[in-house]
Amino acid sequence: METLSKGVQLAEENYPVDTVFLNYNTLKKSAEDFMTCLETNSPSENDWFILPSGAKVEVSHNNIKHLSLFGNGDPMHTILALCEPTHGTHAIAVYLNGTWWTVSNVLKTSNTSRSGLVRVQSVGERVVLFLLSQVIFGVLERPPDADTCFAPHPEKEVAKILWQDGEAAGFYTVKQKGALCDGCSGLCYLLPVLDTVFVRTQFRRRGLALRMLEDFCVSYAEEEFIGISRPVSSGMHQVCRKYLQAQERDRDRLYEVEAPGGWAQRRNVWLSLQLSRCSAHSETDRLPQEQQLLALHSSFEKNLSEVESESIVASDKGTKGSDFQNAAREDATTHKPQRNPRRKRTGETAEEEESGNSKQSRVLN
Repeated sequence: METLSKGVQLAEENYPVDTVFLNYNTLKKSAEDFMTCLETNSPSENDWFILPSGAKVEVSHNNIKHLSLFGNGDPMHTILALCEPTHGTHAIAVYLNGTWWTVSNVLKTSNTSRSGLVRVQSVGERVVLFLLSQVIFGVLERPPDADTCFAPHPEKEVAKILWQDGEAAGFYTVKQKGALCDGCSGLCYLLPVLDTVFVRTQFRRRGLALRMLEDFCVSYAEEEFIGISRPVSSGMHQVCRKYLQAQERDRDRLYEVEAPGGWAQRRNVWLSLQLSRCSAHSETDRLPQEQQLLALHSSFEKNLSEVESESIVASDKGTKGSDFQNAAREDATTHKPQRNPRRKRTGETAEEEESGNSKQSRVLN
């Protein structure tokens, strides 16, 4: 349980997502009341938020940010976030209904029936979706080399949260057929599109992304064509491959798309996967023939050298390894006459091998 240093205990019976009376009006009112109280306090009267690790963060104007749930800046859809002083974008707690909650606890539920994929409907679920996309993926679990991010999802966007073991493990969102692509062009999506998919690090490698892709495809089984927003990550391509290998019926209807999803902006996922695999094989097969012969010749020389070494060792078992290596180096630099016949035989054997390989290549071609 988190506490404030003045001894005020924070609720733990129900997590925010389980609070049925949580709404935007109460969020706005409680945030305004808190900020008013904070303004009337002197700095010495500020509370300290104590994390489970024991670390303390001062609850002050400098450490509080206003987060817009839908990216439109509407005060009605804004929550307060307490951030680390050294990382202004690292939210560690949010203020909901008169209480500070750690981000990790906002992502939990005490409702045992909340399990699996649940469609986002309540205000509490919208807050969870926001934290998953903007705080967890956007900051805490964002790969260092990532060049993409999720924009805040619109208030009415279709989304499902995947609940696992009492926690929000991930989510996916959908651009509905007929939904506006943006607020400027007036263009609408021509097919349902799986827009964003995310699984938290601690829940990965359990097949959850595959589960969400399957749920999306089944949910729009009546649609002739469905899409996935481009660009598609390499990890998501692997998920698609695994799914389409098992579900042949969806191979002709799943497309990578760019808005609004006309035929000029579609590319069949299964076809792309097959072409990429063929391309990878052809790159290997296009090695110049001379490189293949050189590789074969090098392998032959290596094997012959090993045979020579084994013969020498067998004839003189008392020679130490280091003495043998020195003798071999000395022999290579002095060019002793008795080694010439062996070297000549090696060249002849290699030429014969190369000639044999050339004949074999002509037969194969």
